[in-house]
Amino acid sequence: MGCVTFGREIDRDISFEIMDHALERGINLFDTAAAYGGGASERVLGEWMADRGTRDQVVLASKVNGRLVRDHVTSSAEESLQRLRTDRIDLFQLHNWDGETPLEETLAALSSLVEQGKVRAIGCSNWTADQLNEALAVSEKENFARMESVQPPYNLVQREIESSLLPLCRDEKIATICYSPLAAGFLTGKYQRDQEIPKGTRFEVIPGHQAIYFTEHGFAVLDRLETAARESGLSMVQLALAWVLRRPDVTSVLIGARHAEHLDQALRAAETDPGTNLFTEIFQPS
Repeated sequence: MGCVTFGREIDRDISFEIMDHALERGINLFDTAAAYGGGASERVLGEWMADRGTRDQVVLASKVNGRLVRDHVTSSAEESLQRLRTDRIDLFQLHNWDGETPLEETLAALSSLVEQGKVRAIGCSNWTADQLNEALAVSEKENFARMESVQPPYNLVQREIESSLLPLCRDEKIATICYSPLAAGFLTGKYQRDQEIPKGTRFEVIPGHQAIYFTEHGFAVLDRLETAARESGLSMVQLALAWVLRRPDVTSVLIGARHAEHLDQALRAAETDPGTNLFTEIFQPS
């Protein structure tokens, strides 16, 4: 369950309904971050766990952003714990790479949180294979807590992690928790070439996504996806989600939601088997 929408794009009551539905359907990884809505997502998630008494039923993941100096990593964890109304975070992740702070300082701070029991495991988000490899080397040398997961974007368009990050994670037994399986909505089919960006959509709110997906490569993938949907009788959303969910090196896939149906379509995709030939023939990298 990707919790980025909670308190930012949807209110508390709808967020509660989505989390209730997710837990009822067997989803138990809830991923949030200090940066989501300026802490709003963590607060809503914390209120839900307290109200429903569900803390021990979920794997709770959050992230620290900004400069990853020791004091900030520590204070961010403490603030997240307060907003989440809990005494521990199961997976505490570095939201982005910090090229200015020495890794030794950041990892020492994380290790201290693990030793105190405030964090059970550590991970990273939006890191390259080289960055992750560097962190593993530092942890081994200094006997620090080791990265146990990485959270990259991964979808039919954005497949850069296949060349080096996924093989590294496979060799080092590091979990890969992927986000943006629908390419920020690009793979739903609601965007076309030379089309004005609809107001209020993710691509209008966060224009930076356009440079990633609104390319010749992106639209070529979209064309193949539309063809596959016609041939299989399945929706583009089902196919795009099913593809990511069935990748052999993917541990988990985060699904963001504005209503419960978004979760249901992901669960239907998990049960969808379009056949190996469809995936291998149509969705080979360009």
